[in-house]
Amino acid sequence: MRQKQIAIITGASSGLGRELAAYLDRSGVDEIWVNSRRAERLEDLRRRACTPVRIIAGDISGEEVIEAFQSALREENPVVAYYVYAAGFGKIGATGSIPLSDLRQMIGVNDTAAVTLTEVCLPYMTAGSRVAFVCSVAAFLPIPYLNVYAGTKAFLYRYGRALAVELAPRHISVTVVCPYWIRDTEFIAIARQSEDRPYFKRFPLASSADFVAKAAWDDIQRGKTVSTPGWAASLIRVGAKVLPAALVMKMSCLLFG
Repeated sequence: MRQKQIAIITGASSGLGRELAAYLDRSGVDEIWVNSRRAERLEDLRRRACTPVRIIAGDISGEEVIEAFQSALREENPVVAYYVYAAGFGKIGATGSIPLSDLRQMIGVNDTAAVTLTEVCLPYMTAGSRVAFVCSVAAFLPIPYLNVYAGTKAFLYRYGRALAVELAPRHISVTVVCPYWIRDTEFIAIARQSEDRPYFKRFPLASSADFVAKAAWDDIQRGKTVSTPGWAASLIRVGAKVLPAALVMKMSCLLFG
């Protein structure tokens, strides 16, 4: 009997996660398992999808959600054809202005949960399975006033790249998606929700979510290890390699301040 082929995507209720869920809906899998804290948005996604959707709602950094994924995978023993980790958030502000609970949650969602759910999903992947982590160009450089977020993305970037090498013998591809600012998602609005708000007043050359999702999906399909959708993201990646970090940080403060 043929095993069920599924896709798993976190952060599916909005932004790039929702855009990529639409591509998964057309990927030919038998079922899509979606996660987000906002169950009502996932219900809307399920109504619109052509593919059957299983909702596992809740905070991905919580043990209950991880256990729900573990139980469902054990019970159904599917093939995880796609695993897309798109959950994540950031906070803008000077050190001391962002609540410690938010900083810990950032690390928990952006890094700890990503590693944990990856370990849960890997035993159910086979040759041809695809993994994608939605990262950021913030992974390439230290960013003042976005320091913890940039640090979490640097971790996810290096983790994803190393994982790609480890999984290559199993013919499982890993793509780390590193977009520049995206103007039409909730990320910027949420990132700026702090009492300390004089930083990052401008977001020049920001991309659209549909453009980033299309470029990212094409790179995932090609099995590309690092996806930098758009010339701005590609330029930042190259610039961070060749320019001193101190200069790059000064440039970012001038550009976005």
